[in-house]
Amino acid sequence: MAANNDLALDLEELQHLQSIAKRPRVLSLISSEIRNLEKLSKGCASVPSSQIPAPVSTSAKVIRNLSSLNCVSVSSFSWDQDNDKVKIYLSLGGVDQEKMEIDFKPMSFDAKFHDINGKNYRFSLPKLNKEIVPEKCKVLVKPTRVVITLAKASKGNWLDLHYKEDKFKPNLDKEKDPMAGIMDLMKNMYEEGDEEMKKTIAKAWTDARSGKATDPLKRYT
Repeated sequence: MAANNDLALDLEELQHLQSIAKRPRVLSLISSEIRNLEKLSKGCASVPSSQIPAPVSTSAKVIRNLSSLNCVSVSSFSWDQDNDKVKIYLSLGGVDQEKMEIDFKPMSFDAKFHDINGKNYRFSLPKLNKEIVPEKCKVLVKPTRVVITLAKASKGNWLDLHYKEDKFKPNLDKEKDPMAGIMDLMKNMYEEGDEEMKKTIAKAWTDARSGKATDPLKRYT
């Protein structure tokens, strides 16, 4: 009964806001929320309160679709790990678990937090260092921060959260020129090296192009 009363009050307040709102985007958001509350209210009326499960603090279930909203990136965070999982700590207070959207995938995740002091926030990693198990990942909301736990698909240490391609590994694509991978490697070494390294690589590169050397890395062996 208390839940029904809260929904009725929320619905009444939203309808009042709808009557005074003028901006099309705001009207659209309010109308959408009113529809959601009306559906929820009907559902609560048909299900005994004793059968309604209590919310779980670690749930990563999507409550709302916030994809169309503008978000500010969360820049303040830290992370640690053990053999089985990675924990990411977001410095973000005032998060309402009812107003967040979390999407875990094997090699990425995206987290959105709506209506925090009038702003929407987002933290995402489009390509993780290694694979995770989405159904075992979870989110814990605390007063001053959010803790995201990523379950590793395979045990081991992550050097970073992000996937980073090995720039010093030559491309061995068989369909390309056999020398192309070596030349790419030399380019990366040139970009990363000091002045002496750049001079040495530049000479080896010139010799290779002029035919004086068949192997541009011969001087390093």
